Amino acid sequence: MFDAVIVAGSPNTGPLRECSDMPYEAMIRIGGKPMVRYVVDALLESGLIHSIAIAGPVEMKEIFPEEQVTVVQAGGEIVENAVKAMSYIDNTRPVLIVTSDIPLLTAEAVRNFISLCGDRDADFYYPIVSMDMAEERYPGVSRTSAKLKEGTFTGGNLFLVNPAAVPLCADRAREFVKNRKSPLKLCRLLGFKFIFKLLFNRLTIPELQKKVSEILGIMVKAVITDFPEIGIDVDKPSDYILVNAYLDKPA
Repeated sequence: MFDAVIVAGSPNTGPLRECSDMPYEAMIRIGGKPMVRYVVDALLESGLIHSIAIAGPVEMKEIFPEEQVTVVQAGGEIVENAVKAMSYIDNTRPVLIVTSDIPLLTAEAVRNFISLCGDRDADFYYPIVSMDMAEERYPGVSRTSAKLKEGTFTGGNLFLVNPAAVPLCADRAREFVKNRKSPLKLCRLLGFKFIFKLLFNRLTIPELQKKVSEILGIMVKAVITDFPEIGIDVDKPSDYILVNAYLDKPA
């Protein structure tokens, strides 16, 4: 069994504001339910999750009457909120960290990802999905992707983490998240040789793992999953429309 942390504190002040006036993105309703409700249901239905800590607004407490679910007041950036929520769960075993904006997530996808992590000798497991598979399963999906030697992949939005490694990498993770939208700062962080190989499709998955491990100071492994639902997040109107096509059905 595992415990899980859901990061759900993003205010609805971006592109999704035109889709819903809910104050937080995680609370935007699809198919009659808040997005975060789908994520919680998938985790609990997997049969592998003992308890869940949600870093989000206090208003979420009324959505989750389950004893296994604790809502922790979010107030900072994503890494800070995740670390805060982790203090409310068992830190003696690996923890599943999930974003609240992947309502297509299924129990089967959760079980598959955890099984792919094998003997869990790494500190941080990150899922990647073939873009061909994502586009075949969900035509019209729009995702940021990277073309590697092994193929074109997009990242997933749940991670299996060794809690003991979090204090070692939290500051570096904050720096990476802070600079993720600045190409120049990312080049300095990743190195121009790495960027060159990425731009010319010469980068391999093992090289990617090695670089991220160096940046964070922990052992990172990427696992290829056949469940694109793990990576279809809702952060813009086109995502909202796509997901509604699958989930917005009469109750």
